[in-house]
Amino acid sequence: MTAQTVSDLLAGRTLRGIGGSFTVAAACHRMREHGIGALAVLDDGKLVGILSERDIAVRVIAGHRDPMLTLVREVMTRRPRTIPAHEPIPAALRAMMHGGFRHLPVLSDGEPVRMLSLRDIPAAYRTEGGPSRHGSIIPALG
Repeated sequence: MTAQTVSDLLAGRTLRGIGGSFTVAAACHRMREHGIGALAVLDDGKLVGILSERDIAVRVIAGHRDPMLTLVREVMTRRPRTIPAHEPIPAALRAMMHGGFRHLPVLSDGEPVRMLSLRDIPAAYRTEGGPSRHGSIIPALG
């Protein structure tokens, strides 16, 4: 059966997160360890931000900040856009395309449960005539 919702697509995956008081270097190690491009930033289990490879490149490296001294909370994206787990995959893709981001925290009953990456979305959803019953979503991504 083909995945229809964000929850279907990410079934069996675990949310990878980090606290805001960790260093960016520690976050980078965690991202490398799990082969991911973004971490949920959590405070007592609540989503307070997201730290992506882009945040690190733009705010740390290009900002001439030391990743061994810079804390995640200083450079994370605060109040990231989220999507409920029950939403259809095309809705998640539209949110990512309109927002210009590649990672989207997924919520279930208001709690963060997973992280959707653009690379998780099957190519069929990213091309015209994909499995969406609503027709074309966006032109094919390069």
